[in-house]
Amino acid sequence: LPSGPQLIFLFSFFFFQHPSFFSMAVPKLWALLGILVSCYAFYVEHNAHKDPTFQAACDISAQVSCSKVFKSPYGRGFGLVRLVFGEDSILNQPNSLVGIAFYLLIIILDSFKARWANNLALLASFGSLIGCVYLAYLLYFVLEDLCVVCVASYIVNITLFVSLLNRRTSLSKAKAAKSQKSN
Repeated sequence: LPSGPQLIFLFSFFFFQHPSFFSMAVPKLWALLGILVSCYAFYVEHNAHKDPTFQAACDISAQVSCSKVFKSPYGRGFGLVRLVFGEDSILNQPNSLVGIAFYLLIIILDSFKARWANNLALLASFGSLIGCVYLAYLLYFVLEDLCVVCVASYIVNITLFVSLLNRRTSLSKAKAAKSQKSN
């Protein structure tokens, strides 16, 4: 089985060799996949906090454990909300719930098929990429763990961003073609 960096390399290689695959893929499908990954993350986080003996399918070893990551202070509010509002704040929610809300926003915005909605979705998606870099840093350098579910969400977020970029390009081409026809 390839390691995390090897999986990312393979994914990137496929991505750059087959961009048409990603241009055909609609953002809603990636957002739905993101919701599934986030729901599983919430399931693991909830059960890991409730039952200390809970063993998730993504807990492969001591160094490859999603439960360890989700139970860490960084598994809620990105580890930042507790510093500002406290551990017991209503704002200090599991990262997976933030992910679900983000993916639902993308689905709603993608339903408009308008350039403004796509630009807003791109902005939100770019924000998620910044969050991915932050969380990947914490995962690798602070927690010294490999979370398969986390890496899956990073891949979904990267692919979602690319599909939104492709959507933007197709919307721009459609607008240009429409304006040429009217001339």
